[in-house]
Amino acid sequence: MDISAVVITLNDEKRLGAALSSLDGIASEILVVDCGSTDGTVKVAAKYTAALHERPGTDPTAQKNWALSLASSPWILTLAPHETVSSPLRDELIALKAGSPDCAAFSIPARTFYLGRWLRHSGWAPGRRVRLFQKGLAHWEDEVVRERLVVNGAVRNLRGPVHRFPYATISAHAARLNRDSDMAAHKLYGLKKRARFARLLLAPAAVFFKTYILRLGILDGYPGLVIAGLDGYSSFLRLAKLREIWKKGERIEPFPD
Repeated sequence: MDISAVVITLNDEKRLGAALSSLDGIASEILVVDCGSTDGTVKVAAKYTAALHERPGTDPTAQKNWALSLASSPWILTLAPHETVSSPLRDELIALKAGSPDCAAFSIPARTFYLGRWLRHSGWAPGRRVRLFQKGLAHWEDEVVRERLVVNGAVRNLRGPVHRFPYATISAHAARLNRDSDMAAHKLYGLKKRARFARLLLAPAAVFFKTYILRLGILDGYPGLVIAGLDGYSSFLRLAKLREIWKKGERIEPFPD
């Protein structure tokens, strides 16, 4: 069972080394696709693999599907630059490599470290999703907020987690949400969705309530409060930007000279 590890990067110089080093002994091939980094990401990647491709682009779905097409192994493991393979997961993957799994994919949980603590709730735990699959039996499809991996076949669960270290600061988290809201607003506009004033007013509060209360973010302490607040902020930005696009498109507001 040969595995190609696929990592998509963009300005991940500070955290990429830990991700790639955690793949040692697991992946027969480490494939890195860089989307146009302006820091030292490419130099870091070159220390760990010769399968390095630079392909500037802003469409994550297209980038990920293109990366899958480059993999030379029959199995593909996807890992983000801010993630590492834990010791329990390493043991499971090494055991898998000795056999011939009778499924199309494996779902792997995640443990997320944020603002100084491991999260247990807030919708970020257990963070289970398909990360290991047979080439040709899975592909990425576009969605409004995040791309989605579609698998054709049975999925089995692994127990060992991926460790995630997504944001070093609140500012980095908020900046990512701001960038994502641009793309989400344009996708919603393409679907002819509208941001009515009532929705703009109520949706952020509903999202905050869902994360902080229903998803038990309150039990994650201060990080849970921050996550809930930023979830509501993200919802507001997405809808406000969608409303802005409609206003410009309909010329309700005059453009400056």
